[in-house]
Amino acid sequence: MSQNQADVSRTVAEGPQKMTPSEAFVETMVANGVTDIFGIMGSAFMDAMDIFAPAGIRLVPVVHEQGAGHMADGYARVSGRHGVVIGQNGPGISNCVTAVAAAFWAHSPVVVVTPETGTMGMGLGGFQEANQLPMFQEFTKYQAHVNNPKRMAELTGRAFDRAMSEIGPTQLNIPRDYFYGEIEAEIPLPQRLDRGAGGARSLDEAAELLAQAEFPVIISGGGVVMADGVGECAALAERLGAPVVNSYLHNDSFPASHPQWCGPLGYQGSKAAMKLIAKADVVVALGSRLGPFGTLPQHGMDYWPKDAKIIQIDADHRMLGLVKKISVGICGDAKDAALALTERLTGRTLACDTTRDTRAADIRAEKDAWEAELDEWTNEVDSYSLDVIAEAEQEEGNWLHPREVLRELEKAMPEHVMVSTDIGNINSVANSYLRFEEPRSFFAPMSFGNCGYALPTIIGAKAAAPDRPAISYAGDGAWGMSMGEIMTAVRHDIPVTAVVFHNRQWGAEKKNQVDFYNRRFVAGELESESFAGIAQAMGADGVVVEKLEDVGPALRKAVDAQMNEGRTTVVEIMCTRELGDPFRRDALSKPVRFLEKYKDYV
Repeated sequence: MSQNQADVSRTVAEGPQKMTPSEAFVETMVANGVTDIFGIMGSAFMDAMDIFAPAGIRLVPVVHEQGAGHMADGYARVSGRHGVVIGQNGPGISNCVTAVAAAFWAHSPVVVVTPETGTMGMGLGGFQEANQLPMFQEFTKYQAHVNNPKRMAELTGRAFDRAMSEIGPTQLNIPRDYFYGEIEAEIPLPQRLDRGAGGARSLDEAAELLAQAEFPVIISGGGVVMADGVGECAALAERLGAPVVNSYLHNDSFPASHPQWCGPLGYQGSKAAMKLIAKADVVVALGSRLGPFGTLPQHGMDYWPKDAKIIQIDADHRMLGLVKKISVGICGDAKDAALALTERLTGRTLACDTTRDTRAADIRAEKDAWEAELDEWTNEVDSYSLDVIAEAEQEEGNWLHPREVLRELEKAMPEHVMVSTDIGNINSVANSYLRFEEPRSFFAPMSFGNCGYALPTIIGAKAAAPDRPAISYAGDGAWGMSMGEIMTAVRHDIPVTAVVFHNRQWGAEKKNQVDFYNRRFVAGELESESFAGIAQAMGADGVVVEKLEDVGPALRKAVDAQMNEGRTTVVEIMCTRELGDPFRRDALSKPVRFLEKYKDYV
């Protein structure tokens, strides 16, 4: 582990000095390069907040602390630095739990600062009192509790260090009376791990497996993005002539223009990727934990290669072999490991060299076939969707097919774009259409799958990268949970473009009611007023799109307003109620009823 100063132009106190605990807390954040914090002001940390500005730290006030947590997540995932969230003790802190859980599954180095009830009031049931450490126990990599004001700098520094070394959220819990007083403290320098490529023996074993492979396939996962290792992944793929597939919801882990890119696995992913990995005799899972939801059967294909040897590379040794049986496990940095494997394979004769041209032809053919299918797949064709399409034709207004909309949005995407997607049916279908050329471009709620994620996350991403176009996708259900953060974007000049698919329903769960409950719909309908109109009332621009030919121009105009005028726009797209494949087919089965009064509900 090395000690180095964070890359910031600001100076921090050197050596032991007299200061207040608030100053120790703020100075340690400065040492870690913190320039932005998301949250809502509160009396619990007001003494520290009073010196944020002279320390060069901006507190971005939000509408709701869950939004603050998602903003910190987006900020961290784009910048590669800490995202920081803070709130008032008690309810302000409990509001952050869902967002921190999402950051946990995204492996984001988010530090959640949780001011706590004062030490003399703990246990007395006072105002806004709560035991705040258990709230985050399951969703943090490390929890620091300041048990003495003299330890403020030490424990603050450790929370920031562990977020990077453990690759996930940490909690810094501070009793509110411990911000005050007089202490002597030395501000610790940040410590950053040099992970390396992994053990030489396991790298040698992996190289031998790859040398013998006839159809190797690489899964490029989130670890590749976090290690800034896309170039090294590409070099390994080019040496092997291997197809490269993105792990689930990491569509930015390999450039879509690369001839060996095949698209994402998992729910609503690429058939090309699935058909090609099904042929693999050796799979390199590079920076991927191989999460179970990301390898489920899809499009009617149980595509995971049951007999393939798996080389799994992950910075967390606990992930190795956790989900899939592996042949070789390498605990190391994805970038360094890919480089080490390429070096071991350079100059060697590989079994896959003789089939390189055939494999390249397979990649082209499968990708061409998938693109042609997507072009022709203009609407869903199950019986329910056909019924609702027919009904839509009889209704007033124009209702657009989600797949056609997603294709038009894909075509209109600007260069260097960042996209966040919420959870839900249309957002999941978007997995087939979202392609990227550079890492740190795609953000989704990952395995936690919570609604209300996309808008605040893209606001945080935009705060970290104001020079990049920022677009969020949300269905009307998830949008209702987060749309208040449009006010945050407007108030604090963090312009974004929000696409809302208005189909008047909770689509993902409604599909389960279609497939398993004989179209008995309960609590799934979401009739609402115009989201574009609500956006205008919050100070943003709002546009309603009812014609397919207007989808691309509307997105381009909104992005232009974002980048050139600093305007936030909500693009409300009126969609039919047709539904894609069910979200959790693996988790449901046909109902069985025993009581007479429920016999008709099977």
